[in-house]
Amino acid sequence: MWRRPKRRDMADVNVYTASRLEEMARSLGLLAKSCQDGLEDKRGLTKEDALAAMQMSAAMVCGGCSRCNLYHDSSKEDSYYLYYLLRAFEQKGKVEFEDMPRFFMETCRRREAYVGQLNRNLGRATMNLEWKNRFLESRDTVIVQFRELAVILEEFAHQMEAASDITDSKADAVKKMFRQHHMMVENLLLLEYENSQREAYLTVRTLNGRCVTAREAAEVLGHAMGNKGWYAPKDTRALVTKQAATVHFSEAGRYRMMVGVARLPREGERFSGDNFTYSEEAPGQAIMSISDGMGSGEQASSESRRVVELAQQLLETGFSARAALKMVNTVLMLTGEQQHPATLDLCCVDLHTGVLEAMKLGAVATFVLSGNGVEVLEAGEVPAGILSGVEPVLLSKKLWDGDRVVMVTDGILEACPGEDKEGSLKEYIEGMEVHSVQEMAEDILAFASREEEPRDDMMVLVGGIWKR
Repeated sequence: MWRRPKRRDMADVNVYTASRLEEMARSLGLLAKSCQDGLEDKRGLTKEDALAAMQMSAAMVCGGCSRCNLYHDSSKEDSYYLYYLLRAFEQKGKVEFEDMPRFFMETCRRREAYVGQLNRNLGRATMNLEWKNRFLESRDTVIVQFRELAVILEEFAHQMEAASDITDSKADAVKKMFRQHHMMVENLLLLEYENSQREAYLTVRTLNGRCVTAREAAEVLGHAMGNKGWYAPKDTRALVTKQAATVHFSEAGRYRMMVGVARLPREGERFSGDNFTYSEEAPGQAIMSISDGMGSGEQASSESRRVVELAQQLLETGFSARAALKMVNTVLMLTGEQQHPATLDLCCVDLHTGVLEAMKLGAVATFVLSGNGVEVLEAGEVPAGILSGVEPVLLSKKLWDGDRVVMVTDGILEACPGEDKEGSLKEYIEGMEVHSVQEMAEDILAFASREEEPRDDMMVLVGGIWKR
């Protein structure tokens, strides 16, 4: 009979769960490989397609005539005519009399009917090929999905294995502190991850019948843990009541971030095709993202908003930055021809270590302002939703107290003076007077748009990091 694991069993449960996740990841990898090996990627018309078209044309037009022997000669292994015929049809969209063998043209009495039927048969084969290629593209996208899910499960398994159970060292202090505030902790689990981030899961109830907010309970936990920077994420219970329930708490990082944003739509447009998000919902992480929709106006705005919101949701769920961008790209590939591509520029800052991870799909450079000047983080060129095999560009840098991260769209960069656009913006950022992040964003926008009305959407997102 199944029983709910007690706290002392949680370490074993984590090991078992991680092992099972790794097995699932391996299974998904093997499934992706079997899907890839199961079908050959023949994306063009083949010799067999041409022979079938010729055979059907002969059956419908030639009857018992065997003068030209065209099909028999073409079916020989050393026949090059079939490849010539296919190239002619693919280049011109039809087979003409000049593409047919000389002997055929001299002897065939129904050559007009035969060539017409041959073109119709090759046209049907081309249509079937298009459907086959669409299936192969969908299959390739599913294979990528399997592989990415395998990577995600492996990453999650590694996180579970790397989490240290520190409950024994803190349990007494936590229970005592909560009892002093008229709350009973019936069960608890305290975990510490590789980046020193700590999380707590407390099954707790009040003793005096009153309700306590999760925020107040987080302050109590902070006193017990010797660190006041604890909070209750939005996805957990908001109140502690007389009914025992499990509440999730996270430890705030050593750093905090503030952001400023400035943007300007293209001349004549009401909507900007550039969108951004900023979030600290993922435990111990600050997430900044910018997406530049293809073109401008309401359609571009809708597409770019969808991209940044999807990426943010995946990251807040626990996906790594690379996995999130790969999943976004796959989703855009699956949406079909109506989907317009969009760039995606993503910066994830670990608030415990101060490490910045920048991931880019088609986005322009990011600029990091520190005490040593401005460093330019280069970018990729292919926007999201174009190619299934695109790998996001990963850039990493350690941030220190007071550093600023400047993210821009290509409208800002293209409006900068000179031929070296990145160098021009870098020089301006290095020489500008450092104000608040909002003033900094507005100054950069004013620098880029100072001479004329914007010919493209413009956006600047500036994030500053400080020690708590």
